[in-house]
Amino acid sequence: MQYAVLGGPGDGPTLRLDWRAFSYAGKFVTTNTGKAVAYEGPPLDERDGWPPAARDSDDPVEDVVAAVSFNDDRTDPETAWLRYVTVREDRRGEGVGASLCAFAADRLLRDRERVRIAVNNPFAYEALHKAGFGFTGEETGIAELVLERPCEDRAAAYGDGLDRYRERDRSAAEAAFLERKRGASPPPRVDE
Repeated sequence: MQYAVLGGPGDGPTLRLDWRAFSYAGKFVTTNTGKAVAYEGPPLDERDGWPPAARDSDDPVEDVVAAVSFNDDRTDPETAWLRYVTVREDRRGEGVGASLCAFAADRLLRDRERVRIAVNNPFAYEALHKAGFGFTGEETGIAELVLERPCEDRAAAYGDGLDRYRERDRSAAEAAFLERKRGASPPPRVDE
């Protein structure tokens, strides 16, 4: 698996993903966010004109396995936000999304103090802990928990976030997951 930043928000990168295989595919054709991808195949510097601009292509890109969009915080120039994370349907559960988020955060932290993401389900919460994020104790949007990198003590608030999900209506799969995680420590980071 290879990882690449296609460009920042000011660069206007676009990416046409297959909507049948990727959640949030439509969010990646916009030019107002940066994009990073996990992909297979030849390195990007060996390709001509890749990825094709989403508006210039009728076909989705073929070898992208996961994508994440990001932008700077409107009020804090030292903070970037990961916005939409998507993994191709046939590759979910392999840790690709967590690895891509860790990669993107590492790149963004080169010239910012922190990277944040808001998640609305316990599976995403767990994956972002694998990417080195930790729960801030804050909520935003519609019941989204805010996670941040760097995080001095991921273990300190890990269970608090899971408890917040336990207080909500949830699917049977989420309830079973949360029960398995009762009293658990955060998962190991993908990059450790």
